[in-house]
Amino acid sequence: MNFQDDTLEKFTKDLASKEAVPGGGGASALVGAIGIALGNMVGSLTVGKKTYADVEDEIRAWMSEAETLRKELLLGIDADAEAFLPLSRAYGIPKEDPSRPAVMEEALNAACAAPLALMRQICRAIELLEGFAEKGSRIAISDAGVGAVCCRAALQGASLNIFINTKSMRDRDCAAALEAQADEMLSEYTARADRVYEIVTDKIRPGEGNL
Repeated sequence: MNFQDDTLEKFTKDLASKEAVPGGGGASALVGAIGIALGNMVGSLTVGKKTYADVEDEIRAWMSEAETLRKELLLGIDADAEAFLPLSRAYGIPKEDPSRPAVMEEALNAACAAPLALMRQICRAIELLEGFAEKGSRIAISDAGVGAVCCRAALQGASLNIFINTKSMRDRDCAAALEAQADEMLSEYTARADRVYEIVTDKIRPGEGNL
């Protein structure tokens, strides 16, 4: 399984098919990778410019971390697919099979791990995009905003892949704990992504306000 090396044509065609994977989790990972890559674009257009010499070391450090995140998020496409396949097989177990509940519960837990990890990575990506938006080159500031919009969508998308699984869990305490982690990240980081969008809008549309 190596979806990250697919062409965009093949990947999107596979998404549109009836196959179990790739799905929303893989799509969210890809969108997150695109988002942080746009942050690095801002960094690339900032370093080496005299105007930004005082922040160059900081920008370079962010770029290094952003590149690591980009690679991790792409790996997350396959990680999500691999985590979902056991659950897909579990759904195929006959309902009268006495082993089904335990197998399903284990598979549901495992299927939550990949999107939860993805959410954590995207949260860090949003933090980095804040920095790129605030200190990066003004000629590329819109790309930081687009990156934040992408990461916001990726964060919400990953959360849905948690909630669809916790909904079916028998262990409600475990489900509630997973949902609480996701809700906490959603609460803080959708707002931070929105703030990046506002920062960018204020810089490229001064006096216009935020629509």
